[in-house]
Amino acid sequence: MNISALKPFRIGDIEIDFPVVLAPLAGYSDLPYRRLCRRLGAPYCTTEMMLDRCVAIQSRQQMALIATDEDDHPVAGQLIGNDPAVMAEAARLLADKGFDVIDLNFACPVNKAMRRKRGGFLMSKPHLAVEITRAVVEAVDRPVTIKVRQRFADDDSEENFWILAEGARQAGAVAVTVHARSVAQKYQGVADWDFLKRAKAGLADWTVIGSGDCLRPQDALAMLEQTGVDAAAVARGVLGNPWFFRQVRDLTEGNQPYQPSLIEQRELMLEHFDMAMKLYSPRKAPAFMRKFGIKYSRMHPQPKRIRMAFVGVKCPEDWQKVLDEYYPKR
Repeated sequence: MNISALKPFRIGDIEIDFPVVLAPLAGYSDLPYRRLCRRLGAPYCTTEMMLDRCVAIQSRQQMALIATDEDDHPVAGQLIGNDPAVMAEAARLLADKGFDVIDLNFACPVNKAMRRKRGGFLMSKPHLAVEITRAVVEAVDRPVTIKVRQRFADDDSEENFWILAEGARQAGAVAVTVHARSVAQKYQGVADWDFLKRAKAGLADWTVIGSGDCLRPQDALAMLEQTGVDAAAVARGVLGNPWFFRQVRDLTEGNQPYQPSLIEQRELMLEHFDMAMKLYSPRKAPAFMRKFGIKYSRMHPQPKRIRMAFVGVKCPEDWQKVLDEYYPKR
């Protein structure tokens, strides 16, 4: 596929020049990782989901969640909750913090969200989801988007999707991200890209972003080509591989996907760790970064050995030791 075949897309009045974007990733799409992904080609990013009732809390952990920077734009702040008034107030706070877009999560399938009637639970209550959307649209002066799934239960029809999507559009939302699985399915099985095609056909004059099974750069391009969605959101495929977006761009230009050397991987991981130290504190960063190290290990020629080495990281010296032992210096 030639890059000329890929079109920019819009989220409200924001034009995004490349249609492969960083999805919200709980525990991963924080400011440091977004900055790395942007430098390597991601044109648009979304934060990990933030609980509406916690946005105003001034704890260090919460401040890290809502952290952004001048090189982190355009960026969407994603909210999860089930009370229109509380969601609206949280959206106002995020707008005041400088987020360009407010994204509403009606898709999260994890048990904690479901038990508390948030996230994917709202796929079973589409009218409440529409009410939340309307309240947020009225509360902020910037684009509002929603994230949804194909259906709630595996044996449900797709009716609730259409009720929610059409209602949110009428309420003023400017785009929808559609994960092509049911809430009950979580991340199991194969994403239904045929549904993405139907969703885009039925919402032809609305921005539709596809989600589900973009695990390789080739998959993102295949989704765009096969479904007609306006953009592809990449989640699991980018974990440990912030070069993903550069690799997609390489493919569109007819080149082989870029493969970073071990030296380059080392330098990026050092930079990532340094940013995490500044954001989370030297005491908390090592434990937080273990999971990133485990993901980065996938790109190493000895992934199992490197994974186990990162599992043992407890302090900054441990992180440095893994890099010194397994990744060459320039």
